[in-house]
Amino acid sequence: MTPEELETLLGDPADDSNPYGFAAAVARDERDEFPAALCEALVGAGFHLEYLPQEWGGTFESFDRALTLVRSAARRDVNVMPGTMFSIIAATCLQLHGSVEQQRRAMEILRAGGAVGFALTEIEHGSDLLANEVRLSPDGRLDGEKWMVGLGLRCAAAYVVARTGERGPAAFSAVLLDLADVPEEHLSRVPAPRTGGMRGIDLATLRFTGLPVPPGALVGKEGEGLEAAVKAQQAVRLMSMAGSLGIADSAVRLTLDFAVNRRFGRTVLARSPYPRRELAVAAAALLAADVVALTAARGVHVVPEAFSVWALSAKHVVAEACDELIRHCGTVLATRSVLREGEHGAGLFQKLQRDSAVVRVIDASTLANLQSYAGQLPMLTEGAGRPHPAAVETVFRLEAQLPPYEPTRLDMLAGGVDPVLAGLPEIAEFVVAALEGDDTAAPVAALVADLADAVAGLGELTRAARQRGADPNASLDAAERYAWLHAAASCVQLWRANRDRSLYGTEPGSVGWLGAALGYLLARAEGVDPRHHGGLLLPALDAVSALRDAGRLMTALPVQLAPIP
Repeated sequence: MTPEELETLLGDPADDSNPYGFAAAVARDERDEFPAALCEALVGAGFHLEYLPQEWGGTFESFDRALTLVRSAARRDVNVMPGTMFSIIAATCLQLHGSVEQQRRAMEILRAGGAVGFALTEIEHGSDLLANEVRLSPDGRLDGEKWMVGLGLRCAAAYVVARTGERGPAAFSAVLLDLADVPEEHLSRVPAPRTGGMRGIDLATLRFTGLPVPPGALVGKEGEGLEAAVKAQQAVRLMSMAGSLGIADSAVRLTLDFAVNRRFGRTVLARSPYPRRELAVAAAALLAADVVALTAARGVHVVPEAFSVWALSAKHVVAEACDELIRHCGTVLATRSVLREGEHGAGLFQKLQRDSAVVRVIDASTLANLQSYAGQLPMLTEGAGRPHPAAVETVFRLEAQLPPYEPTRLDMLAGGVDPVLAGLPEIAEFVVAALEGDDTAAPVAALVADLADAVAGLGELTRAARQRGADPNASLDAAERYAWLHAAASCVQLWRANRDRSLYGTEPGSVGWLGAALGYLLARAEGVDPRHHGGLLLPALDAVSALRDAGRLMTALPVQLAPIP
């Protein structure tokens, strides 16, 4: 399935009569209703097979392709992502250490459009996974409660991570349980507390009471359940980013639709200085988030060993940028951002706001996300190794053929090489030299030089964070700064590798979008308001406005939206 085929299937979301459109999504949201008809249409078209490996009967080819497909569906209603793809975590875990029989069973369920739940977190412990208490006893009995299990009320099986030891990560093992015929005395499924966003999605608490676990249910070896779960979540974050981008695309498109048609004095709102600057910040945030997600989706094929840091830093940037983008859109929409009825599109913006807040934390809170990779930064920033140039080129040149995705190469530690930042000094020198002599590009060249200087200072930052008496937040502050600089470096790498092709509908080699993305990202890295770079951000608004007018998805790739001409 191509994005254009999916767009044709689901139709124009702005058509209020479209059962797969915005009006239908808002109506479901008001009723806390699962998007059953939309998910059925997607499953009927094979959309749910896009994350399953081909050896499982799926149609997965690459994460950048899957990212674009999920984003296209999620721009209508992000609930289609959990509605059809929540099982990706359990499936990835089983790819990592499941037996042939366990993989076969999961394949049967998932190919038929069913679900395999992923039961990891517990209400009392949240992201503190080492404190989890659900226990698998030596005599094979499972007791305790798992919280916020995706599709937990309807899943045919569940991948459950339970305590089998006393301390440390090796104290947890995983079991794959068929749930269809489990007596109620051993298992109860209770709806989880309702969420503010992504309403109607099936989230459940699974309560195990002395549930007998068959001997063949153990996945892999005893003690490796938590490690497999953490590795699998690295890839899952890519789909989470697709959800954020789908929401962001709709928010910007909705705001532009209003701003270009609303009169403000003698001009239209979109051309008035203050709203125009707000829209420029939103547009720059969207382009920056797109670069980060797209290049990460390619990078996981080439250097999956780096994703214990790359996936986490990318998730942070995309979630934060999209959340900020929506705030700026709300400023432009003003009263229209809070209307639930009475106007075309009423209620949609509030749904996008609520959904974005949930996607932001659905696989980890901001704190847990930063904590998860902060400890690895010293080996990546203080005398780090060099990436192979061919690998970097494959990641960032969009026409380059990606190698097959190998989840078994995911690792708990990044191994001392950041393929995005390690070669940046040379890349920055090249870009600055390429822009020399073009006065209009001088501000962009200056930003690239500033980025190189900032990256060079990361090692000192991480060293200082470990000194006695350092601010207790210093390591997390360093992790956040790293994420924004990593994102900015991804933008420079993408521009360098694709100077001969159009990106975001601009002329090949255009630096307008690059300057806007860098202006936004460097401001965030410095902790200042991106509006201070207002003039630099305007080309991003020009780019996304042109993409809107052309009926294209707001991404570097040329994706035509419904209605297809």
